[in-house]
Amino acid sequence: MLASNSLGALGYVLAALLTAILGALLLTTWRGRLQGGLLLGGVAANTIWAAMLAVQTQWHTIPAEAVWAAEALRMLAWLIFLLRLLNLLRYGSEGNLRLLRLGVVIGCIVLMLPFEMQLHHLLPVAASDHIGSLRLIGLVVLMVTGLFLVEQIYRTTPWQHRWGIKFLCFGLGSLFAYDFFFFADALLFAGVDSGLLLARGAVNAMVVPLIALSVARNPQWSFDLSVSRSVVIHSTTLVAAGVYLLFMALAGYYIRYHGGEWTRIFQPLFLFGAGLLLIILLFSGQLRSLIKVFVTKHFFSYRYDYREEWLKLISVLSGKVLQASLPERIVFALSALVESPGGAIWVIAEDGNYAFEQCWNLPESEVERRWNATSFCTFLRHSTEVIDLAAIRNNEALANKLLIPDWMRNNSMLWLLIPLFHEERLMGFVILSKARVPQMLDWENKQLLNTAARQAASYLALEEAASALAQARQFEGFNRLAAFVMHDLKNLIAQLSLITRNAERYGHNKEFVDDAFQTVGDSVDRMNRLLAQLRAAAASEREDSVDLRAMLVKVVSHRAIMEPRPKLQIDDKTAITVSADADRLSAILANVIQNAQDATPKDGQIEVRLSVLCTEALIEVIDNGCGMDETFIRQRLFRPFDSTKGLSGMGIGAYECREFINMLGGRIEVESQPGKGTCFRLFIPAEPVVDDHAAAPLAVNSVCKIQSRNY
Repeated sequence: MLASNSLGALGYVLAALLTAILGALLLTTWRGRLQGGLLLGGVAANTIWAAMLAVQTQWHTIPAEAVWAAEALRMLAWLIFLLRLLNLLRYGSEGNLRLLRLGVVIGCIVLMLPFEMQLHHLLPVAASDHIGSLRLIGLVVLMVTGLFLVEQIYRTTPWQHRWGIKFLCFGLGSLFAYDFFFFADALLFAGVDSGLLLARGAVNAMVVPLIALSVARNPQWSFDLSVSRSVVIHSTTLVAAGVYLLFMALAGYYIRYHGGEWTRIFQPLFLFGAGLLLIILLFSGQLRSLIKVFVTKHFFSYRYDYREEWLKLISVLSGKVLQASLPERIVFALSALVESPGGAIWVIAEDGNYAFEQCWNLPESEVERRWNATSFCTFLRHSTEVIDLAAIRNNEALANKLLIPDWMRNNSMLWLLIPLFHEERLMGFVILSKARVPQMLDWENKQLLNTAARQAASYLALEEAASALAQARQFEGFNRLAAFVMHDLKNLIAQLSLITRNAERYGHNKEFVDDAFQTVGDSVDRMNRLLAQLRAAAASEREDSVDLRAMLVKVVSHRAIMEPRPKLQIDDKTAITVSADADRLSAILANVIQNAQDATPKDGQIEVRLSVLCTEALIEVIDNGCGMDETFIRQRLFRPFDSTKGLSGMGIGAYECREFINMLGGRIEVESQPGKGTCFRLFIPAEPVVDDHAAAPLAVNSVCKIQSRNY
């Protein structure tokens, strides 16, 4: 084990090393101002003093007068720095500080004189015996002066600025208090206490980080000293882990010597459990958040390192950090700023409505996915601020004013609502769940979240523009395809025209007739292939009064040529008419039924229902086929040119169905589960019923009553 002298010398070496590092940082960033130079002088004097005491404690080779001179020089440097700082806080008003400064300088110079060498022959022997006591009295007075200056600096500093000066006051104040006790004890007992002397080095080492923090918080001292947040957070974590391991080692030592016969079992079991607990704590997101909040709150003037946070935000939004969809990346990026574990996002759709898009690390049961957020977003367009849901949860009047829905108000897990604005357009909003560590939402949080939300909204706008451009290019390609088709049709027409012109001359020729029929057959085959490609591609604005009952009977009968055969169920015999293009509506319904047939095995079931809900006609196409997940429904089902049928499908059937139904003033709802089936619901505005018995009865074989299935 180390001897006490060696342990004390180690403390002085550590103090000298830390002050030397701080001095090097200050020297490289010094701008030449007086206050910075005085601080650099105090740090340099403290380094020299600590180095001399380290050598003196271990080897006793430095003359005592040199050590006393170093003590006085150190005190002179720190007191001059504090006097200058107090003068700056008093806005240049000298007052009584001149006399105090003069007394400090004279006292320190006198204490630095080698008394035994220069004054011994001038004083009587009795008087020279008291020189050591006079030196100690002078040092005690200087310590009291230092405490007085620290107290005056802290009191003079306005309360809103004490955050930047308090660590300097705490550090130097505790240093002066310890030295006051040290020299007063030496004066009282006529001798230096070796324990207090050996501990002074470690005491000074503990003060250096406090001085460094105050320097970092006061750039007006002419320094750009920066402390990395990540380094401080990791250092704090390592120190905490070290303290934890130290206590666990002491506990293991106690078990070893006092555990009796069970020591061999309990000691390894205890150490293993302690190590496992440490690993769990180090990988705990809540503990990391707690340390981060603590460090940024108590050690830095600003809560965020904005350069680092911005680079991290861009990396997440661009997909370099998280391989997920853009809405998920937005939720992840915003939640990481405030230590929230996750959230949900609503995004504007193509029809201008706002719909639920995605959850990140938040159960979808915590949000109302079918909530119509359009009216709420109409209000949100006039408010760009972050809404603290936790703060307004108990304020019913404010919640009603902000149009906060009940499901959002009553869920204590939801914390913040962040609007996503791109310029003046509201692209959507994000709801974050409660933070891992409770924290106050101040101006700094709100400004950073608003800025990050605008950046995220720009990514949404960019993705929307890219999607629109891609669709435009796809439609351009489709138009080129139509041009090729028209060219083929022109060739077919030319061939048929040639047959028509030659029929009168060669109609009696059997070979001509055979050749003509072969040409017509080939033309029919080619036209069928072209029609299959262009089916439902052309829009029509014609409106007819369509009898849905009769149309569904016809469509279902036509689609019955393919397995599984669809079955029609109509609730009553009331006539249901809608205003639409009959040909296009028929093609739409046939396409929906065909999609159900494609997704259902031949031994499956497909049911088509027709009913009336208030002023709307409801058409349901239900199958027990392969089904779809919610992500596919939200992101791919209605996207044009996105087909799951490979080359046999063009991917515009569902898209055209939705666009046509929306054009009629209706809507489409889809419910589906993988492996269980799908239910398409088409809501179409119905025309007023004039006669309840206007419709003719349906054929018996066209209507099949079957029991409904739940999805």
